[in-house]
Amino acid sequence: MRPVALSRKNSLFVGSDEGGENWAALASLTETCKLNSVNPHAYFTELLTRLVNGWPQSRIDELVPWLWAPAQTQ
Repeated sequence: MRPVALSRKNSLFVGSDEGGENWAALASLTETCKLNSVNPHAYFTELLTRLVNGWPQSRIDELVPWLWAPAQTQ
């Protein structure tokens, strides 16, 4: 219950409608990670790295938290 109340209070200070939409998207992804036993910090780090390095648009569905697998280190 406490995280829900904190999120609700924090969302009051997003600054604009666009900020609210961005916050909602990130909060949703974070909670989806938690529900799928994925570390949100590791997920976002790897997600942004893959996108910056040219992840193909045709394979964007593979990056959702419930299908996500960390990159293999060589």
